[in-house]
Formats: sequence, structure tokens, C-alpha cells
Amino acid sequence: MLKKGSKLNSILTGTCPKCQNESMYLDKNPLHLNKILDMHENCSHCGFKYQIEPSFFYGAMYVSYGLNVGIGIAAFIISYVFFSASIKVAFISIIVSLIVLFPFVLRWSRNIYINMFVSYDPQSNLK
Repeated sequence: MLKKGSKLNSILTGTCPKCQNESMYLDKNPLHLNKILDMHENCSHCGFKYQIEPSFFYGAMYVSYGLNVGIGIAAFIISYVFFSASIKVAFISIIVSLIVLFPFVLRWSRNIYINMFVSYDPQSNLK
């Protein structure tokens, strides 16, 4: 499932979508909030330029929106349906889950967005 060459591997690990050998981020830990979006310019292994065009990652905002909606719906269903919480508690659980998962969603949305345009190239590992 998370073998090298799959998009899911690149999305969840934050590695280069082309060679999947190096992290795209300067700091691999998404919980260091002051460095959360700091990225390498190029992959040191295959030379792939992450910023494909100016303002490329603005499109990741749409992916982030979709992820946040999914998380909010999941939090509501889990708290309201499975735990029989009140509406007020269910909405508080949505807010808490979105705040807690914010750094991960930020990175996942960038990872998903770049993987929509770039595919794994086994030839890039031959360098």
C-alpha cells in the first residue's frame, strides 16, 4: 500500500512526487508551525523543481477546503451519531478536530495537489 512509486506513499510521507527519495520540506515535522511550509526549491536526488510555476501551491487551498469539509463531517458523525452528543458538543468537536489537524491538512493538501500533476518516474532513481 505504501510502497515506493505509489501516490499514496508520496502524499503521506511528503516525499518528492517524481523520485520519492527526499522530503519536499526542510523540516519533516509538521508540528513545528513556524517552518510548516518551508520547502526545498529542488529535489536533491532528481532535481525536480517543486514550485512548478509561480504561485503553484495556491491551488492547494481548494484541496485543503475539501479535506477540512471531510474532517468536519467525520467529526460531526462520530460525535453526534456514535457518541450521541448534543449538537453543541458535536460542533465543538468539529472545531477542535480542525484546529488539531490543521498542520497535517496543510501539508497533505500541498502533497495531494503536487501529486495531481506529477507522477512517479522510476527512471529518475537511476541518477
